[in-house]
Amino acid sequence: MVNKDKIKEAVTLLLEGIGEDIHREGLKDTPDRIARMYEEIFAGMDEKSKEHLSKTFRAGNNEIVLEKDITFYSMCEHHLMPFYGKAHVAYIPDGRVVGLSKLARTVEVYARRLQIQEQMGAQIADALMEELGAKGAMVMIEAEHMCMTMRGIKKPGSKTVTIVTRGIFAEDEKLQNSFYHMLQGT
Repeated sequence: MVNKDKIKEAVTLLLEGIGEDIHREGLKDTPDRIARMYEEIFAGMDEKSKEHLSKTFRAGNNEIVLEKDITFYSMCEHHLMPFYGKAHVAYIPDGRVVGLSKLARTVEVYARRLQIQEQMGAQIADALMEELGAKGAMVMIEAEHMCMTMRGIKKPGSKTVTIVTRGIFAEDEKLQNSFYHMLQGT
């Protein structure tokens, strides 16, 4: 649970630390605005993927289900700077499927917390395996990291791509290739 009072205190200290006048008109309400923003940005801290993946439906299809181009925004746990991009989430059901919006909601659960991209993909794939009893899961995340584009190496437009495979996706190169072809629309 986000503690807004602690965030306001921390933002006040930060502003003072960089030499700002915390009583200046433009900054007067900034600690409160930041606290409310953080409550929204880190809403995934209090959520579990199980909340979204628990309602399933019987389906005869046991082939690949792919939800691609799921836009997400997250915060790098190393620099407290945003990273954002697209997640592509696939799974192979074992007789039961979940509503498609629940895949996007699962991405949001893990994106809305302090995070690293590599961990986020693994958490999504593991949730699909555990909560859905999927035969396999594959998650590809493409993201731009502000800690790489705004500071440090300063390379705007560079993207980091991570891929996680679980279950039969990890064992079957043909299934992996099908995932890639589906992403390309071919």
